[in-house]
Amino acid sequence: MAFAIYDKYPVTEFHSLIIPKRHCDTYFDLTQAEINSINSLLQELKNLLDSKDSAIEGYNIGINNGKSAGQTIMHCHIHLIPRRSGDVINPVGGIRNVIAGKGNYLN
Repeated sequence: MAFAIYDKYPVTEFHSLIIPKRHCDTYFDLTQAEINSINSLLQELKNLLDSKDSAIEGYNIGINNGKSAGQTIMHCHIHLIPRRSGDVINPVGGIRNVIAGKGNYLN
């Protein structure tokens, strides 16, 4: 029901996309069976990447739904982005950093 590929424009090494085979625009259009398949594939891919690269210490999982959220390919896809210590100066806030100035909420 889904497949995985490496992102053509990765933000980190092994940045991957999980893509449902059936066309739908956003995550919210997926069936529960497709969501289950995607979640299984995310876990399999995470395990594979962990075995390939011991420097991976965390992951971001991201989905852009709609143009206002930054979606540029109008076919649902989920980003699995491996994270390593030092890949950004201050990782606090994680995905909150998609809006400038909103990531550092601890100060």
